[in-house]
Amino acid sequence: MKRYSVFAIAREAARYHDGWERAWRSPEPKRRYDVIIVGAGGHGLATAYYLGKNHGITNVAVMEKGWLGGGNTGRNTTIIRSNYLQDPSAAIYEKSRSLYETLSQELNYNVMFSPRGVLMLAQTHHEVRGYKRTAHANGLQGVRTEWVDPARVKELCPIMNIHGPRYPVLGGLWQSRGGTARHDAVAWGYARACSDMGMDIIQKCEVTGIDTDGGKVVAVETTRGRIECGQLAGIVAGHSSVLAEMAGFRLPLESVPLQALVSEPIKPCMDIVVMANTVHGYMSQSDKGEMVIGGGTDGYVGYTQRGSFHHIEETLRALVETFPMISRLKMLRQWGGIVDVTGDRSPILSKTPVEGMFLNCGWGTGGFKAIPGSGWAMAELMAKGHSPLTAEFGLERFREGRFIDESVAAGVAH
Repeated sequence: MKRYSVFAIAREAARYHDGWERAWRSPEPKRRYDVIIVGAGGHGLATAYYLGKNHGITNVAVMEKGWLGGGNTGRNTTIIRSNYLQDPSAAIYEKSRSLYETLSQELNYNVMFSPRGVLMLAQTHHEVRGYKRTAHANGLQGVRTEWVDPARVKELCPIMNIHGPRYPVLGGLWQSRGGTARHDAVAWGYARACSDMGMDIIQKCEVTGIDTDGGKVVAVETTRGRIECGQLAGIVAGHSSVLAEMAGFRLPLESVPLQALVSEPIKPCMDIVVMANTVHGYMSQSDKGEMVIGGGTDGYVGYTQRGSFHHIEETLRALVETFPMISRLKMLRQWGGIVDVTGDRSPILSKTPVEGMFLNCGWGTGGFKAIPGSGWAMAELMAKGHSPLTAEFGLERFREGRFIDESVAAGVAH
């Protein structure tokens, strides 16, 4: 793999850019792999990368029924934060946030990580108590956050109206090292690094069945033939229950549409990320000037990647009260994804009833921020059979009643 640098740009410019090579290979699948990862999104590619980097496992195939990064990885609002209440959540998200800090240098690919800060608004007295509790918990967890008063909120985001009649701002939880990254670039950077280690990224290859022998996974049936494997990881977000059904077990999650939108580009007016969880709306400004806006999940289960108009309308109605200046903006484009939501709104990183098969799913609306930490932890689980970061996120917690209830802690699915 040729390294990207200012010298490489100058060299290629001198020869009319004829020397650039493909970022990753597109090989034909082999007959057998040590590890097959189903899902070439951020989590799947990160798992493959850390399997190779941390554990020396490189006979790996990452399979994707569509195109690389075309699922939820390319359909989110790119928020990165780690200020969670529960200890297991804070640990894996803080690991992820810290890995994002140096990811561009590690991958030799600019993922455009921007630690601009994330502000979570408290607009009810219940949220004030909850966020102060979270700030104290984060202090014990080693996660840097702080409670800020309304005056500081206005200072951080001058375009905000903190005196709204329905949703007044009573303060906020501020994480200065949270921020955003370029979602496509994260997937592309991991894919390039995986390909350089000799791993196969196989696009347009849908898994149609899982073969087992004596309760152990031995192969997958795909649209490009049968491929044998020693281990199998299912990392397919909203379609996790479909994959589990192929292996003969069920998962405690639902798949629901989640949508977002961007406005027409405008001049810079907002340099942080703001989340308003009372109305479940959040907003930041992209490098192109678009206002990136997201809301909560739709109120029904489904596999559509569109979402419903009334949900956009309700989210924007609330955000316009807090940010009056956006009322005249036009919507440039809108999209949706399929998120997998568990009962306790926390992920599943676990072994399964099928020996040799692992699952990484259930991230709900907060999957993008967890990509590096999730990949690190999942690779350790697959290579060693145990990871401190995944110990509390096993499937057995639903049977044993050991919930990691972030929905109660935060009031939202993030």
